[in-house]
Amino acid sequence: MTTTYNLPDGPQMPRWLRMIKFITQPVKYVDDFAQIYGDTFTIRSSRSDNHLVYFSQPQALEQIFTADSSHFEVGRGNTGLTFLLGDRSFMLADGARHQRQRQLLAPPFHGERMRAYGEEIREITRQVTNEWQIGKPFKIRESMQEITLRVILRVVFGLNDGQLFEELRRSLSDLLDFITSPIMSSAFFFQFMQKDFGAWSPWGWVLQQRQKIDRLIYALLRERRAELDQNRQDILSLMMAARYDDGQGMSDEELHDELMTLLVAGHETTASALTWAFYWIDRLPEVREKLLKELNTIGVKHDLSSVGKLPYLTAVCQETLRLYPIVMTAFPRIVKTPITIMGYELREGTAIVPSIYLAHHREEVYPQSKQFKPERFLERQYSPYEYLPFGGGNRRCIGMAFAQYEMKIVLATVLSEFQVSRMNKRPVRPVRRGLTLAAPAGMRMVATPQVKRVNTPALV
Repeated sequence: MTTTYNLPDGPQMPRWLRMIKFITQPVKYVDDFAQIYGDTFTIRSSRSDNHLVYFSQPQALEQIFTADSSHFEVGRGNTGLTFLLGDRSFMLADGARHQRQRQLLAPPFHGERMRAYGEEIREITRQVTNEWQIGKPFKIRESMQEITLRVILRVVFGLNDGQLFEELRRSLSDLLDFITSPIMSSAFFFQFMQKDFGAWSPWGWVLQQRQKIDRLIYALLRERRAELDQNRQDILSLMMAARYDDGQGMSDEELHDELMTLLVAGHETTASALTWAFYWIDRLPEVREKLLKELNTIGVKHDLSSVGKLPYLTAVCQETLRLYPIVMTAFPRIVKTPITIMGYELREGTAIVPSIYLAHHREEVYPQSKQFKPERFLERQYSPYEYLPFGGGNRRCIGMAFAQYEMKIVLATVLSEFQVSRMNKRPVRPVRRGLTLAAPAGMRMVATPQVKRVNTPALV
């Protein structure tokens, strides 16, 4: 019996024109195609077995995320990240190897262990914001990047201030800023840009910087293995102590690649989300007022467990991640064995692209989807196939709970001390930053002291 493969319709524009739009107008790219072709559309490749099919309906996403993982290959669709993460990263693994590494890495990001990191996040936030000069403009994104990078170096790498901390902080910041700049963002999608013409060429500098970071990380691993303190609770130490089912621990090469993965996945993304949150809080005074009123209920020296449970703060974080999800699609699934999704028979080699952005802008799920309305998350609960800022299925981000917790602590800590306002009140549009969707890096804000509010009993 012969299987008949069928694909949804899609754009016919030349690849070079489509790629320019994909890189320079990431939101308009999917919005335009969805408006013309509907819920599902195909980006055709010159190879007949290598097309990309976008899905955004909750039913389709449920079929994709609950399908047997043996139908798909995910790591192969992300090999463009190997230069940054290394080839042993769990993000690039499939099957049993992916599951085995994921189980080893996940525990520190949940429960009491995760919450124990809250004080460090708050302390780092205060360190960075204490450097703000009242009334003097600063780039909000740079401050958020500094916070999230320090959090990773402290909480994940287990580094406090010192020479190694400073060298890693500076080297990592320089590398990530460079590769996510508007020009270098294209290198993720065009192999011809990944050419080493020496240290003075852009890609040559990237590789040289990466080698420097590698040396620093391997120095840290040697130092940590020689250390006698067995009671460290940073994530690296917990990873080094973890064991596979056969009793073996992770090699230095595996630890290196997982550290780079946690860094890349948790630094830029959380910084972008926080930048957007401050944008919306300033743009919509009613949101700011509701947040301040809620924060006032738990006092100035608020308990961090209370912060994590604040409903309106949680809703603001959720709506921030809904409106402009930092990563616009979940991991593409490359079909290994033919599968049917929403009636479409997809052949081997087809790439299935779950569109987070389009799923978050379905009007029947999110009325007035282009508006920032945290209240929608107080009025109803959304399924993991309607709301999926961290992806879905067995590829959902292991740092999801940690990222949300970090966002809440940073926002609560800053808003308790400062009002941050944009210099330019014009609306901003998201731009591509590497593989992510971000607010423009140059957005400037001014900090002024927050007016302290006193809880007073109602007069009777």
